[in-house]
Amino acid sequence: MTLSQLIAHFVRQHWRAYASSAVMLACIATLLVWVPRKVGTIVDALVAHRLGGTALFSELGSLVVMGVAIYLLRVGWRIKLYAAAYQFGVGLRTRLYARFTLQSPHFFQDQRTGDLMALATNDVDAVEMAAGEALLGMFDGSLTLIMVLGMMFLGVDWRLTAVALLPFPLMALAFWRISSNIHAASKDALNRFSSLNDHVQETLSGVRTLRALGLENRSAAQFAHLAQCAAQANLKAQTWEAAYEPAVGLTLSAASTLTLILGSYLVWQGKISIGALTSFSMYLGQLIWPMFAAGWVLSLMERGRAAWDRLQPILEQPLRIDDHGTIARIAPGMLRADGLRFSYPGQSAVALHEVSLQLAPGQTLGLVGPTGCGKSTLLRLLLRQFTPVAGALRWGDHALADYQLAALRSAISWVPQESFLFSATIAENIALAKPDATPQEIERVARLAAIHDDILRFPQAYATPVGERGITLSGGQRQRVAIARALLADSPLLLLDDALSAVDTGTEASILQHLKELRAEQTNRSVIIASHRLSSVADADRIIVLQAGRVTESGTHAELLEQDGWYASQWRYQQLEASLDAL
Repeated sequence: MTLSQLIAHFVRQHWRAYASSAVMLACIATLLVWVPRKVGTIVDALVAHRLGGTALFSELGSLVVMGVAIYLLRVGWRIKLYAAAYQFGVGLRTRLYARFTLQSPHFFQDQRTGDLMALATNDVDAVEMAAGEALLGMFDGSLTLIMVLGMMFLGVDWRLTAVALLPFPLMALAFWRISSNIHAASKDALNRFSSLNDHVQETLSGVRTLRALGLENRSAAQFAHLAQCAAQANLKAQTWEAAYEPAVGLTLSAASTLTLILGSYLVWQGKISIGALTSFSMYLGQLIWPMFAAGWVLSLMERGRAAWDRLQPILEQPLRIDDHGTIARIAPGMLRADGLRFSYPGQSAVALHEVSLQLAPGQTLGLVGPTGCGKSTLLRLLLRQFTPVAGALRWGDHALADYQLAALRSAISWVPQESFLFSATIAENIALAKPDATPQEIERVARLAAIHDDILRFPQAYATPVGERGITLSGGQRQRVAIARALLADSPLLLLDDALSAVDTGTEASILQHLKELRAEQTNRSVIIASHRLSSVADADRIIVLQAGRVTESGTHAELLEQDGWYASQWRYQQLEASLDAL
C-alpha cells in the first residue's frame, strides 16, 4: 500500500470531517477571490466620483465582514482537520504498537529499540502531517489557484493572465527538482534520528555499566557525533525546503514585472481601467499562497513518503508465530512433547534434537544441564515464542497451535532468567496479571516468594516505586517479585527459567518449600523448573538432563544418582561447593 492509498482509505473512513473542512476552504477561497474584485470596483467608483459618504462606509464594512468570515472559517477548518489528522496518528500508532506486541523475539533481535521508538514518534508524525495539513493544503491551494486564475482570466483580462503565467513552467521544474532531493534528505534525516535515539536508549539502559567501565567520555563523544550527523541531515532537508521560497519569489517577481509592463500599456491605451489593474495586482498577490502551498505540500508529502517507506515494512512484516487457533479455553491435561527439533532462525546449529517429555497435571518437571543445552529454548517453545521445526507439542487433547495464542499464554505463568519489572510500585508489579488483587492476596504470594520481609524494610513498603526495570531492587529481589507475580496469576502451568539463580540457598530452600506446599493445595497446577542449581529440582516428580539439545538422562533424583552420569557428578560437585561455602 502506498502512502496515497493509505491516506485515501483514511479519508473515506472520515469523509465527514474532510468534507466539512473542504466546504469551509471553498467558502474561504470564494471570499478571497471576491475581495480584489470588490476593491477594484470601489477604486473605479472613487475615480469616477460615484462613491462617497455612507455608501463608501457600507462597501468598506462589507470588506470587514468578509475578513471576519474568512478568519472564523479558517479556525473552523483547522479544528475539523486537526481532529481527524490526530485520529489518523493515533490509529497508526495503535496499529504499530499492536504489531510490536504480536511479533516474536526474533523480530526484536533484528530491530533496534531506539529505531522502533523513532518509528512510533517522528515517522508517524510525518505521515500524520501528510494526511492532515498536506492534504487540505493541497485542496486549499489548488482551489484558490483555480479560482484566482479564473477571475484573472475571465474577470479581468486574459492577456495579462497569459503573460503572468509565462514564468510558471520554470517554477514547476524547480519544484520537481527540489521535492526529489527533499525525499532523499528526509529519509536520511529520519534514519539519523533513529541512530541517535537508539544510542540514547542504550546509554540510559546501561548507564551503570558505562560508569563502572569509565566509558562516559567515549559515550558522550559518540552521542555528539550522532547528534551532529542528525543535525546535518536535518539541515540538508531544511535547506532544500527553503529553496521553495526563492523559486516562488522569483516566479512571482517575474510575473509581476511582465504584467506591470503590459498592464501599464493597456491602461495607457484605455483598454483596461485602473481598478481592473489594481484587482489584477491583488489577484497576482493572492497567487503567493497557492505557490507556497505547493512547496509546503510537496515538502510534507515527501517527508511522509520517506517515513512511510520506513513504517510500511514493519507494519507488513509477517508474524513468525501464526495465531490461527480456535480454542479459547484451556482445560488442564497432560502436557506432551514428542520428537521436538528446533534451530534458531538464521543459525545452522540444532538447539533441540528429538526431545520428548510428558507432564501430568499437578506434577513438577525439572530441566537441568550445562549452559546452552536448550533448557530456555524448550520453555520458549511451550510459550509459542518460536515454532518447532519438527515434532509435536500437545496440551490435553489438542496441539498447542490449536489454542488461541492469548488463551495459551494466559494459562502459563512464566518467570524468565532476566526478571523485568515496570516503573511502578512493588504492589502494582506483583498485581500485574491480576490488577484487581486485594492487598491480602498480594501479601500472600509475596510471602510464598520470600520477599515479604524485604518489602517491609522499604520506607513505603508495598507502595515503594521500583524505578525503571526495577533498578532500585537487587537481582534476587527482582526475581522474587517476579515469582510472586507469577504465583498470583494462578495459572495451570508455572514455568521457572532459572528464576532462583540470584537468591541464596537458604532463600531458595524457603521458596521451594512454599511451592511444594502450594502444589499440594492446587493439585492441577503443573510446574517446570529449569535450573543450573540441582537443589532446585531435587524434589521434582521427574528430572530431564539436556546436553547439546538432546535428552541424555531422565528419572527422579534418586534414579539419576544411581545412573552415575552427568547429574550425579554435578550433584556431588555442587554439594561439595555448598559445604565449602558453609565453612
